[in-house]
Amino acid sequence: MTEDDRRRSGSVGAEDVAAQAGVSPSTVSRCFASPHQVRPETRARVLAAAERLGYRPSRIARSLALGRTGTLGLIVPDIANPFFAVIAKAVQARARRKDYAVFLADTDEHPDDEYELALTLARQVDGLLLVAPRMDGDRLGEVVRQVPSVVVNRSVSGVPSVVAPSEDGLRQAVAHLHALGHRHLALILGAPNSWSSEQRGHAVRYAAEQLELKVTEFGPHEPKFHTGAQVADLTLAAGATAIVAHNDLMALGVLARLAERGVRVPDDVSVVGADDTLLATTATPALTSVRIPLDTLGERAVDLMLHRLDHPDSTPQHAALNSELIVRRSTGPAPRKDARP
Repeated sequence: MTEDDRRRSGSVGAEDVAAQAGVSPSTVSRCFASPHQVRPETRARVLAAAERLGYRPSRIARSLALGRTGTLGLIVPDIANPFFAVIAKAVQARARRKDYAVFLADTDEHPDDEYELALTLARQVDGLLLVAPRMDGDRLGEVVRQVPSVVVNRSVSGVPSVVAPSEDGLRQAVAHLHALGHRHLALILGAPNSWSSEQRGHAVRYAAEQLELKVTEFGPHEPKFHTGAQVADLTLAAGATAIVAHNDLMALGVLARLAERGVRVPDDVSVVGADDTLLATTATPALTSVRIPLDTLGERAVDLMLHRLDHPDSTPQHAALNSELIVRRSTGPAPRKDARP
């Protein structure tokens, strides 16, 4: 088989590149796996030969050279939740571009399962991406001591993390409702021991306090559709004219229950969600929601992980993304009898 035939068939190997560049096959491997270990002039010669021959090192070969598995573990609380589904898709796409495979595990919102899954995956992957972990600090510390980890949607001291604080978007939501004349808000909290729920609850309380609005809280609750439907009746009984739910799923549950009771949205009650998933745009009425850049959240998590793997002794990096309110038809002026100038 000629050199051109091998190039077309994709069978060019490290030995062919080594022969062209006048180096050993092991030097070719180091050029792609650990380029900093090869002299610049040698590396340039190898890369030029690889380009001429159309050589592309396989993921398996690079992983063996680096002493890695070429895989990452991704643990999410609930893959049926569009919030986590979008992050998972972004993680997989980014990892694939970096020649990594991803093992996905779903804990179904059970912190104990989360801990056990993390320990199991730690023995099989190069690193773990823990999305919104709810395990306590001691258990989380045990996991990160066993395997390089990045935490998504939770801030943990000493651990690389990427978060999308909802404070700005939720402050905008409260100000939006205030401008529409609402003076009594119902706040539906998310899961127990959830960092995200704590942050979102604090943001709503603070913004409401600044604007002298009354807030009646419900929860914590599992952040699912059926819990939103359950709490909707309680919010009406409390007399709130606007409801701020922990996420879009709960907000959609609220909308469904209000529709069953003949309560008009937004004429009688306004509803706000968070995360701005695809479901928000397809709801009836379309849901006002706090937008989180979920794709970017997943992509940055992979980038932080790969940096951690390449520079294990570096200071843990942290990234924070912005949020914003997207106004749709589910919010409107407060009922006239409750509106204030």
